[in-house]
Amino acid sequence: MTSPTDLGFPVEEALRVVREALVEDLGGLDGVDVTTEATIDPAALTTGRVVARAAGVVAGLDVIALVYDEVCAILGGSADVDITLRASDSDRVARGDVLAEVAGSTQAILIGERTLLNILSRVSGVATATRAWADALAAYPTIVLDTRKTTPGLRALEKYAVRAGGGTNKRMGLYDCAMIKDNHKLAAGSITAAYDRIRDRFPDVPIQVEVTTVAEAREALAAGARFVMCDNMSPQLLSETVATIRATGETVEIEATGGLTLERAGEYAATGVDYLSVGGLTHSAGILDIALDL
Repeated sequence: MTSPTDLGFPVEEALRVVREALVEDLGGLDGVDVTTEATIDPAALTTGRVVARAAGVVAGLDVIALVYDEVCAILGGSADVDITLRASDSDRVARGDVLAEVAGSTQAILIGERTLLNILSRVSGVATATRAWADALAAYPTIVLDTRKTTPGLRALEKYAVRAGGGTNKRMGLYDCAMIKDNHKLAAGSITAAYDRIRDRFPDVPIQVEVTTVAEAREALAAGARFVMCDNMSPQLLSETVATIRATGETVEIEATGGLTLERAGEYAATGVDYLSVGGLTHSAGILDIALDL
């Protein structure tokens, strides 16, 4: 898993998203903004400010430069936009705070406006949601994790936003970590059978095992699991499961997952789990309202 202090903005993935968004808006990278082309002189210059319209945590500011580099390339050699960042990713911002200033081709600034705001608002919304969980867990050693419940095509950016908000990434996909869940247990016949098959086929891949009872936790540990996900357990059952695992003396990472709410984050953290896994960081996060004002 990735430390929240190692943000690592995903430039290549972000550029792909930017290009796809511009294709949507312009009808192709050789397309046109009919309103802007008809009303704005190609030689016209302007300045603008990217402004927070609500309090939150900002993330993805590097997207602004990626958008305008692409737009200026589409418009040709004479178009240029200079960007000055006035905030940094992970910053808490208030309504009215200036996040960046842009100066240059009016056409370019207007063509790229919606693309940069869509992406920046979405990514900052995820960072804002994550920071709320991180704040709720500040008194505990427990860390909030994301999941694979991300917007198709935006996973790298949304997981970056989780890091910017103070959370930690779990697995990035199906390829970097095996996760034995209920359907795998049923299909393989048992936790032990599923674990053994994965270890035989992919000996170097980390394995995480979902459990719903203390008995399943015991079976997972006996099979060799050293990362156990406690799914949809009450705080009482979770406490019992954590105590059972810790009593073995083995070094085991324990995660609570399923049905967690921000209001009860502290209650679950108090059971002694290492992680709370929260799909809502990405699948239910709203946007952070951000505007571009000329």
